[in-house]
Amino acid sequence: MAGTQTSHDDSRRARCYSAQVVAQVWYDSIMSKKIANILVVDDEPNIRRVLEAVLSKEGHNVQVAENGRKGQEILAADNSIDVLISDLIMPDINGIELLEAAKQINPSLSVLMITAHGTIKSAVDAMKLGALDYITKPFDLDDIKQVVKNALTRKDMDESRPAVASPSKSVVSCDKMIGSSESMLEVFSMVDRIKDSRATVLIRGESGTGKEGIARALHFGSVRAKQAFVPVACVALSEQLLQSELFGHEKGSFTGAIGRKKGRFELAHQGTLFLDEIGDIPATVQMMLLRVIQEREFERVGGDETIRVDVRLVTATNQNLEKLVEEGKFREDLFYRLQVITVNMPPLRDRLDDIPALIERFAGMYAADNLKKIEYVDEETIEIMSRYHWPGNVRELENAIERAIVLADSDAKLITPDLLPQEMLAAVSSKA
Repeated sequence: MAGTQTSHDDSRRARCYSAQVVAQVWYDSIMSKKIANILVVDDEPNIRRVLEAVLSKEGHNVQVAENGRKGQEILAADNSIDVLISDLIMPDINGIELLEAAKQINPSLSVLMITAHGTIKSAVDAMKLGALDYITKPFDLDDIKQVVKNALTRKDMDESRPAVASPSKSVVSCDKMIGSSESMLEVFSMVDRIKDSRATVLIRGESGTGKEGIARALHFGSVRAKQAFVPVACVALSEQLLQSELFGHEKGSFTGAIGRKKGRFELAHQGTLFLDEIGDIPATVQMMLLRVIQEREFERVGGDETIRVDVRLVTATNQNLEKLVEEGKFREDLFYRLQVITVNMPPLRDRLDDIPALIERFAGMYAADNLKKIEYVDEETIEIMSRYHWPGNVRELENAIERAIVLADSDAKLITPDLLPQEMLAAVSSKA
């Protein structure tokens, strides 16, 4: 039962994966604040000053270096450095070269890479060489503080428990999406290449694979990031309501239209409009949508004023649009307009290598939300979840972890198999 979890000793923990609860809501109240020795290496004086000020205010001891060569000298002379924060593009020794040198000097050093010029390939290269995380400028200062906390949390866990089996590949993040499988790295690479384009994007994949997450990554990693990201679930709206939601309406244009309303296209001006389940929109709306894509203009329902907009359109579907076109249910011209660029999301059963990292992400998030002390995920639990077929994909995995956290006793430190849904246990057992 869950109540027996706290009796597991260190030998049991040696067979568990860390959940790495990155949120500090719970842990800050039960342990003292970790003070770290941090080295910031960046050739931009403003970046050095800002990071030194922010991290010093957090209580850390901060040193700065204006180039990679100076940073390497400091690392060689001071073995007390806990975290290295380095720019990737520097004139003498670049960030990758400094990372390699730093790992030779101190293999346990936590390294965070920062760049305004990086690509996902650069991130993958840095991760493979041992970087812990990767943040692109311009960055949010709260993100920097959180990433440092995460690095110190991981360092403490690594030093305080016996060595455990770990994933063979480095985990790369793209906005809030994570993965190390080849299929997800291809998705992240595509996102990086197309994020600043105005071209329409069609994200295809089964329900629960994270299509909206990729849409958000496209927006918040782009030059439009400071503008609105506006999502619309097309399947949930009737034809009249969908027209009103997308294009707005004038007062009196239909029963219940008691005033003028701006549509989602107007609200997304200079930003991104995400239309989920695009295959479910009715024919009339398909025609109106085609015009907006072609002409970048429309009229509100019941109005005659032409409104021009600059909107990056991202759509998603779990349906076979080619079949809908053949059946006359979806306009062929709209289909080709929507799929200028296509991103294919792999189902979770095709990216099983990502399951430990996904469990870690969700366990940390929901442990903090529910004020639980979960620190580890039982090895057997990982094995069961890796053998399950996941018809609901990542969304189903997230729900299973949230359920386990909620059901766990308040003092539980482990997620064990008895906390998993019975249908999951039964499905895995039947395959044994």
